[in-house]
Amino acid sequence: MSSSSPIASGPWARRVSRQVTISQGAHQVQVGGGAPVMVQSMTNTDTADAIGTAIQIKDLARAGSEVVRLTVNSPEAAAAVPAIREQLDRMGVDVPLVGDFHYNGHTLLMDYPECAQALSKYRINPGNVGKGAKRDTQYAQMIEAACKYDKPVRIGVNWGSLDQALLARIMDENAQRATPWPAQAVMYEALVTSAIENAQRAEELGLAGDKIILSCKVSGVQDLIAVYRELARRCDYPLHLGLTEAGMGSKGIVASTAALSVLLQEGIGDTIRISLTPEPGGDRTREVVVGQEILQTMGLRKFTPMVIACPGCGRTTSTVFQDLADKIQTYLRDQMPIWKGEYPGVEGMNVAVMGCIVNGPGESKHANIGISLPGTGESPAAPVFIDGEKRMTLRGDRIAEEFQGIVLEYVQSHYGKQAAV
Repeated sequence: MSSSSPIASGPWARRVSRQVTISQGAHQVQVGGGAPVMVQSMTNTDTADAIGTAIQIKDLARAGSEVVRLTVNSPEAAAAVPAIREQLDRMGVDVPLVGDFHYNGHTLLMDYPECAQALSKYRINPGNVGKGAKRDTQYAQMIEAACKYDKPVRIGVNWGSLDQALLARIMDENAQRATPWPAQAVMYEALVTSAIENAQRAEELGLAGDKIILSCKVSGVQDLIAVYRELARRCDYPLHLGLTEAGMGSKGIVASTAALSVLLQEGIGDTIRISLTPEPGGDRTREVVVGQEILQTMGLRKFTPMVIACPGCGRTTSTVFQDLADKIQTYLRDQMPIWKGEYPGVEGMNVAVMGCIVNGPGESKHANIGISLPGTGESPAAPVFIDGEKRMTLRGDRIAEEFQGIVLEYVQSHYGKQAAV
């Protein structure tokens, strides 16, 4: 029996939140308030190495990181921040920089005003700003610096460094309940309470409410989902999503995707970071690519043309289609820093690279451009489909080069200035 109404599709309505603006000169990045979900990343260089850090930031920004966070943990690091900003400006990289502060942030922001000014945003972990009587004073000093230099702040709670005094208070309150909550629920409550109370305290100290972003970082998928659902319910600050210590390789990618996709589908989350441990010799920009691919495959944003490729089976013993898919995907991503300015809209293009006659022609017809390569025992010919119609057939040893040329010609003729003529 069929349904009486059409099957619904797509994510839930976005959670309503305030909007925070992160500025670097004339360049502005919006977070929350209906702005597209923003992708960010973090350096792993020694910040005191100004040249090395600036180069990595440039690479991250070129890959698509819309803001980049860097560690500010020492006088040497703080002194290097203005030089990093200056170097980026010389390279024409206007990505905003976020300073990540722990333990001594209050001192560094006061002692290095040029650092405080060069940064576009501060990240403060309220569990790492001091203990006892010092905590309130040192937290206030950091918020006062944000007010003085007109900078937004991310108040980032982490379950590995919770404010112990607050946790003890929550535990005492729990002990008074007729039926005490389990330890896990107490931890969730402490995370959410810490984030909201510290945001409220920042506003009491003079920081505008539209300059505050919150995060509650945990390393378990179900923990992250539970905490952010409650955080989203109890406040209207923009929320930064990220599974902390997600791990390396496929484990880190799968865990981050599982957690963030559920929340994003429910309309929760305004900016994301994929915290991947780089593999030996790995590229730091991979976390940016993964973040973009999560958002694009969910239909929330478009960053680069998508390549649709079959997984292969006994019909596709040749690896030709695998090689072609890899070359085309790499080519498209490498071109995007140029194409996104010259050919607006190209990021929504779909390219199909299929390996045999079973699904090859059908999938290729659904893409903007598609090629169906011959499977085992099939005729050595590769039909090319453009906007659903077969236009040509490629043969020989230069199929990859010829197909890449067809893709470029399609981009030039269908997007940007030439398409408008």
